[in-house]
Amino acid sequence: ALKFTLDTTLPDRLDVASPDAAIGMPFAEAVFAALGVASIYGINDFVTVRRQPGFDWDPIVAVVVAAAAAHL
Repeated sequence: ALKFTLDTTLPDRLDVASPDAAIGMPFAEAVFAALGVASIYGINDFVTVRRQPGFDWDPIVAVVVAAAAAHL
């Protein structure tokens, strides 16, 4: 898992365990678009993303950063 510190405070706790659960949440939908994301948890000013085994972090990190800039 990787923790991302945000420049903003999340309005609500974020606890998303699947792409289906992310539907209707633009940030979570964008993060799950990256291959290998297992879950997303966020509260206050951070988000933690867990990856599935065998996937590289670099593409996931790029998607999380872009999704945060676009949606948070």
